[in-house]
Amino acid sequence: MPEQLSVFHLIAEASLLVQLVMLSLVLASIVSWVMIFQRWFYLRQVQRDVEDFEEHFWSGIDLGELYNELEGEDALTGIETVFVSGFKEYTRLAATAGDDPDAVMQGVQRATRIALTREEERLETHLAFLATVGSTSPYVGLFGTVWGIMNSFRSLANMTQATLASVAPGISEALIATAMGLFAAIPAVIAYNRFSARVEALMKRHEAFSDEFTGILHRAAHARQA
Repeated sequence: MPEQLSVFHLIAEASLLVQLVMLSLVLASIVSWVMIFQRWFYLRQVQRDVEDFEEHFWSGIDLGELYNELEGEDALTGIETVFVSGFKEYTRLAATAGDDPDAVMQGVQRATRIALTREEERLETHLAFLATVGSTSPYVGLFGTVWGIMNSFRSLANMTQATLASVAPGISEALIATAMGLFAAIPAVIAYNRFSARVEALMKRHEAFSDEFTGILHRAAHARQA
């Protein structure tokens, strides 16, 4: 490719506004990739933690013993938080609510629901940014392209004879903005869709565990009353 039409030369010769558009798209792409890798490792770790905890939970261990193991830990996973929050509320209400199992279970369900909501917020961290980059980057790049093409055609007014060679560099530098917009948007959209599906699957698994766990506590609460 000739020197005067190299990509770096075209970017350097672009107007200030188009350069700012390109810079914003590059920064958005870099931040998106950082978040993509962070979310990928995090969600994979959450998946492993869920599997390990459920295996431990259904191994037949006493729930009081499991609660004592987890209560003193600082870094609890999401599903462990659901268990600790529910069991802590169960033991507290069982000692204060007397023989009213319904009051105990209402408190347990409220505690687990709050824990599930907080876990969903953690799982969805950065997804809103990826969605924003994926939906707006093409339009930001298109804005830079339109502005660059406008400048190219405006420059024709000062020329006595317009040729393709005279407008090609301006149009080329403008189209680079669109290419950058797509480069930022496509990975963000793919990652957002992929991570949203994984978050949904993980939340369904958390909710299923919460239902089974509260069912166990429900039976235990009524057994105490009997």
